[in-house]
Amino acid sequence: MKRRVLVAEFMHETNTFSVQKTDEEAFINCSYYLGNTVPVAFKGTRTSLGAAFEAAEKYDWQLVHPLVAGANPSGRVVDACFDKLAQMIVEASDGVDGILLHLHGSMSTTSHDDGEGELLARIRSRIGSDVPIIVVLDLHATVTQEMADHANALISYRTYPHVDQYERTWQAAQLLDRALRREVAPKVALARRPILYALDGGRTTSPPMVELLRRADEIEAAGRAHVVSIQAGFSSADVQDIGPSIVVAADDRAEAQRIAEELMDYAWEQRFYSSIHFTPVPEAIEKAHAGQGASKPLIIADYSDNPGSGAYGDATALLKAILDAKLENVGFYAIRDPEAVLEAQAAGVGNKVTLRLGGKVDPSMGGAPLEITADVAAITDGRFIAYGPMGGGARRNYGLSALLRVGGVEIILITNNGQATDLAQFTSLGVDPTRKSTIVVKSMQHFRAAFEPISREVVEVDTGALSTKDFKNRPYRNVRRPIWPLDDI
Repeated sequence: MKRRVLVAEFMHETNTFSVQKTDEEAFINCSYYLGNTVPVAFKGTRTSLGAAFEAAEKYDWQLVHPLVAGANPSGRVVDACFDKLAQMIVEASDGVDGILLHLHGSMSTTSHDDGEGELLARIRSRIGSDVPIIVVLDLHATVTQEMADHANALISYRTYPHVDQYERTWQAAQLLDRALRREVAPKVALARRPILYALDGGRTTSPPMVELLRRADEIEAAGRAHVVSIQAGFSSADVQDIGPSIVVAADDRAEAQRIAEELMDYAWEQRFYSSIHFTPVPEAIEKAHAGQGASKPLIIADYSDNPGSGAYGDATALLKAILDAKLENVGFYAIRDPEAVLEAQAAGVGNKVTLRLGGKVDPSMGGAPLEITADVAAITDGRFIAYGPMGGGARRNYGLSALLRVGGVEIILITNNGQATDLAQFTSLGVDPTRKSTIVVKSMQHFRAAFEPISREVVEVDTGALSTKDFKNRPYRNVRRPIWPLDDI
C-alpha cells in the first residue's frame, strides 16, 4: 500500500505594527492554489512544493495536496481567513500516514500571536500523536513551544537570501520517509534567550550564522541529531515569543535540549554583532551622481520600506531625493499604489499623466505623496514566471503594474505589494536593469541574490519607513521583558 502523505503550504510573515490586515484576498493576489491546481503550478519547479512532488515519486507516496497559500508580509491575518485555510489542511489530514508542511513560522492572526502553533495544535488534535509531522520553516521563524510540541521536526532554511527552500524540503522529505518506516522517532527541543534581534538578522554570510551552521553540520554529521535549525526570528512582531531560537530534532529529547542550549549560548554571546551599515541618503545620491555612465549599476536598497518585512512599499523619501537630484538612467522598484496604477492605465501608454504617487498608507513613515507628471511607458497585468535564484520557476503576481518615466528615472508601480528579488520584476515591464546606472530596490537582503551579481556597488539606506531598524522607537507592548536590546541585560 502506498503511504498517504499530506503536503501543504500556508505562508505569512506578520508585521503586527502594520495597519493593513491580511484577508483571503491578500493570499489570492499573491499565491493561492487549491486541490488539483497545485501540481499544475509546482511540479517541475525548484520550489518547496516542487521538491515534495519529486520526493513522492522517489518514496512512492500518494500525495494529498489541499492548499498552497502565501501572502506578502503585512498585518495580522484575519480570523475568518486563517480558520478557512487552516480547516482545509486539518480536514485533509484524515487518514494520512505522514504530514509535510511548508510554513513561515512568524504568522500572527487576530486571535493568535502564534498562528503556526495554533495550526499544528489543530492538526495534532485531529490526527493523534502517532502520525509524524515534519515542518519546513523560514529562517526568520519565531519558534514557540507549541510549535515544538506538536511537530516531530522543524527544519529552517540555511540561506539568506532564501535560495534553499527546495533543498530543505528534500531534507524534510527524507526525514519523514525514515519516520514513516519507523527507523527514527524524532522529537523537537527548543532553546531561546531574552533577545529581540541578533545573529545579524540571519545573514548567512556573516560570522554568527556561519559559525552556528558549521556547528550544526558537525552535529548532524556525527549523528547526534537528525536536524539542527537556527532561526533569527522576526523583529517586526510584537509578540511574547519574539527573537532568535535554536531547534534540534533527535530521538533523544534530553540530548537535543543540551545541544540547543549550547548553541543558544553562543547566539547570546554574539548578540552585539552587526554587519549592517546605513548610508545617509544624500551620500547615496552623490554615489549615484558620480557613477552615471558606469557599466554596472549602483544598487540602493531601501531597508526600512521593505515589503518583505511587512512595510507598505509606498514610501517616497528616497524617490523624492532622486527626482530632486535629477539623476539619469535610474530604475526604481517599486511604489505600491493601486490608485496611481489605475490612473496610469486610464491615461494610456504613450501619454502623460499627473498624479499623487505613494505615501498614502501612512505619510508620516517614509514620505508623503509626491505630485508628479510622468510619461506612461508600459502597462502589464503584473504576472510572470520568476526564474532567478529565489524564483525557482514559480509564478508571480503583482497585479496591474505600470512603468512611468520622469526625466531620466523609470518608476515601476505595482498593485500587489512585494520586494525586489528577481530581475524579471524589471524586465517584465521592458526595463533592463543591467543597463541602468542606478537601481533602487525596496528590500533588506533578499535583493542580493539576483541584483548584487549585476551591481558595481550596493548601499543600504533607512528612510524611516515602517521597518526601520530603530527598535527602541518601535511601540512594543507584548514582548517578554526584560529583553535585549530594549533593556540593559
